[in-house]
Amino acid sequence: MTAIRAKDKDAVIQSLGAGVVPRTGQHLIQVGRAREVEALLKDIGRIADGGSSFRLITGEYGSGKTFFLNLVRSVALEKKLVTANADLNPDRRLHATGGQSRSLYAELMRNLATRVKPDGGALAGIVEKFVSSTITEAKAAGINPELAIHQKLEHLTEMVNGYDFAAVVAAYWRGFEQGNEQLKADAIRWLRGEFTTKTEARGALGVRTIVDDASFYDQLKLMGRFVRLAGYSGLLIGLDEMVNLYKLTNTGARNANYEQLLRILNDSLQGTAEGLGFMLGGTPEFLLDTRRGLYSYPALQSRLAENSFAKNGFVDYSGPVIRLSRLTQEDFYVLLSNIRHVHAAGDPAAYLLPDEALQAFMGHCHTRIGEAYFQTPRNTITAFIHLLAVLEQNPAANWRDLLGAVEIAADKGDSALHRDMPEPDEDDELVSFTL
Repeated sequence: MTAIRAKDKDAVIQSLGAGVVPRTGQHLIQVGRAREVEALLKDIGRIADGGSSFRLITGEYGSGKTFFLNLVRSVALEKKLVTANADLNPDRRLHATGGQSRSLYAELMRNLATRVKPDGGALAGIVEKFVSSTITEAKAAGINPELAIHQKLEHLTEMVNGYDFAAVVAAYWRGFEQGNEQLKADAIRWLRGEFTTKTEARGALGVRTIVDDASFYDQLKLMGRFVRLAGYSGLLIGLDEMVNLYKLTNTGARNANYEQLLRILNDSLQGTAEGLGFMLGGTPEFLLDTRRGLYSYPALQSRLAENSFAKNGFVDYSGPVIRLSRLTQEDFYVLLSNIRHVHAAGDPAAYLLPDEALQAFMGHCHTRIGEAYFQTPRNTITAFIHLLAVLEQNPAANWRDLLGAVEIAADKGDSALHRDMPEPDEDDELVSFTL
């Protein structure tokens, strides 16, 4: 049996122990969700063929949305896609007038990842790859490299901000040729959306536009085409914590964000966003609530409505919404087995718990909090990691004695969300719900 590297083991165990999703090594513990993953694999293939995709992944708190998003992201990297991910928060939105959309774009660009640089910060490498490959092609064809760069970027100029986008990439090439590191750095700053004034951008690069709130989505479409020109298959955007749009108290601001989401959805379904895909993570309330959720916006409700024939055990994974199915108890047993295996670095002889203990742990969890322990398993997994940690550091401890002391809190969602749920504006009601 293949040993697991200490780096991969630590990445998984430390993340799970803290109640967060590991950035790497998800394949080591993944269970279930086979049909959902298959559906997203088709999306990845569609993006690689120059198409587009849009998926809203819904599930209760602790049900594995973020884990699923990261798993698909890692698969996309292996398929030669570029990925970018970010969490929405009050300072990062799809639509804004105070810099929040530009902040979201900048965060996405900071987290831009490729297979050789999976932890983010890959933008400079992507631009370098485009420039280097174009120069090589130009020399082989006997033409001027700058002319070749402009020719490859020519079809970007028809898009919003496309002309300046091409000019910035050409400026990077000049910095590359002249050994001007400042010019290269300024070009990357512009592409990351880090310029805050047009005057500053014009002085540094000679362009008249910058990435701002109004151009957030158009810039993502440009980047989707550019990464394909650089030799990658496409761009997959992952946005989590979409519930932060649901929390906006101002109806106008909330609807403006939903309108931006509708634009993205329409472009994706119509195939007009070349080589670009979106995965969004949100709770069922964010989708279904008719007062504040996506269903409060009629155009979105009609496009995101569930297939009326997908009932009584039938499912449909072709629509824009994927509702994460709950793990079965059998799936959860396999998950605990996988975690035990990773904790032992892949060596069965180093297992700290026998199979009997896994069954006893599940029985203990069921007694304490009922079926929620495997349906929204985050807190249960954290408790299991803590049990393994005590056994590892105290070899004389008996798992039977420890099991009675294990406390597992029922995952009732993000309590901070409910504490901080804002008061509604004068034309809106405060929605109440139970997770």
